[in-house]
Amino acid sequence: MTGRHLKGFALRVGAVLALLAGILVGAFGAAGTAQAASSLPCDIYATAGTPCAAAHSTTRALYATYNGALYQVKRASDSTTLDIGVLAAGGYANAAAQDSFCSGTTCVITKIYDQSSNHNDLTIEGPGGNGGQDVGAIANALPVTVGGHAAYGVFVSPGVGYRDNSTTGIATGSAPEGTYMVASGHHVNNRCCFDYGNAETSGNDTGNGHMDALNFGTECWFSCSGTGSGPWVEADLENGLFFGANGSYSGNTGISSEYVTAMLKNNGTTTYALKGGNAQSGSLTTFYNGALPNLGGYTPMQKEGAIVLGTGGDNSNGSDGSFFEGVMTTGYPTDATDNAVQANVTSVGYTTPAATFPVAGTAYRLTNVNSGKVLDAVNCGTANGTAIDQWASLGNTCQQWKFTSAGNGHYTITNVNSGTTLDSVNCAQSNGTALDLWASLGNLCQEWDVTHVGSHYTITNVGNGMAIDVKNCGTANGVAVRQWQQLDNTCQQWDIAP
Repeated sequence: MTGRHLKGFALRVGAVLALLAGILVGAFGAAGTAQAASSLPCDIYATAGTPCAAAHSTTRALYATYNGALYQVKRASDSTTLDIGVLAAGGYANAAAQDSFCSGTTCVITKIYDQSSNHNDLTIEGPGGNGGQDVGAIANALPVTVGGHAAYGVFVSPGVGYRDNSTTGIATGSAPEGTYMVASGHHVNNRCCFDYGNAETSGNDTGNGHMDALNFGTECWFSCSGTGSGPWVEADLENGLFFGANGSYSGNTGISSEYVTAMLKNNGTTTYALKGGNAQSGSLTTFYNGALPNLGGYTPMQKEGAIVLGTGGDNSNGSDGSFFEGVMTTGYPTDATDNAVQANVTSVGYTTPAATFPVAGTAYRLTNVNSGKVLDAVNCGTANGTAIDQWASLGNTCQQWKFTSAGNGHYTITNVNSGTTLDSVNCAQSNGTALDLWASLGNLCQEWDVTHVGSHYTITNVGNGMAIDVKNCGTANGVAVRQWQQLDNTCQQWDIAP
């Protein structure tokens, strides 16, 4: 290496270190409060020579100068749309604009704008090789505080997905790239595939090495021996979720902090790396850094350059996940750059607003918004296997339910009359899976996510990710209540009150 090249290399390294130092000062300055740094993730990547090819977030700007729209919402009452921007250049989402626009109705996120000059905007995904038409995420389902400001993430449940099949500047073939996202370590499941990154342009599985996407969840494609219970930062390289090496890798022990920074780097010909860290504090852990799989098709990679969020490359859309921000880069980022981005992420202070529902020990009635009927244990049954339907309110304990925390933001739901637990029958994972009452088993089939939708709620099974749904939107007494992928309609929304 010549003296001139050494000097240039030193200047580039110095620039990254200077950025990192500036971020740390900005994050932990005299005020002691989290605030936006002067250099944001895409500024950090650009300075290091690996600029953002796409940058998506519903919570904040990812460039210090960005002053455009972050995402678009559509309200159910009149199908009108509104772009949600930032409060100031380089700042945080204007959540108040969404709250005002969506007041009294339901909104869904219809577009997530690319903040880079490539305009690789994500819209609701169409049918693919392994999934039908997707729906948008409910816009207020994932409240978050970031930089001291209210904002909303993207709440992915089965049937939710976003995609751009006609991109500009995204890596294709064996070109190198890096990807990171901030996700929830608690809102996960074991179904395919909560991905963000490079995918097929056709929406079909076109073979090994045609994807290069981050995956985060508890799905174990290969052996999980010695890796714990997850969730794990994995690489979806198509036809496999890779912990490292050829798929199974004991060094990838997972990360379950409330907020997670997940990273994937792939040089396209020989090497890939997986990293993860607590998005609220601390540094990154390298879970794998080594050779690409030698299983055929992965060396070299055959990337196609579409972008997917919330599903697999063929629209496998059974996953749960929460997305707050993420980027894809041109080129293979350095470890110093990764560390600088992690420092910026932790500096902004992702936190979860305090929940006001449910109150432990309180008995609630669950009233379907579409039918006006309440969730009911058929014939006041008390035996295991008692079916669930809807019925006009009778004022009895067969129609009352108590919520108990199961940890990680999940709940068990117990019928007051029988003392048995609301249960997903046989832990099935298909649309139409029945509900019943069963003695407590302590498993995910009896745990539920309760999510705000305006003034209403959706209730989603943790084990299979599907929502509690009134069959065919029926309004009569005795209509079965079962599970279905998210449809964004009032047949899956409930009023919950004592």
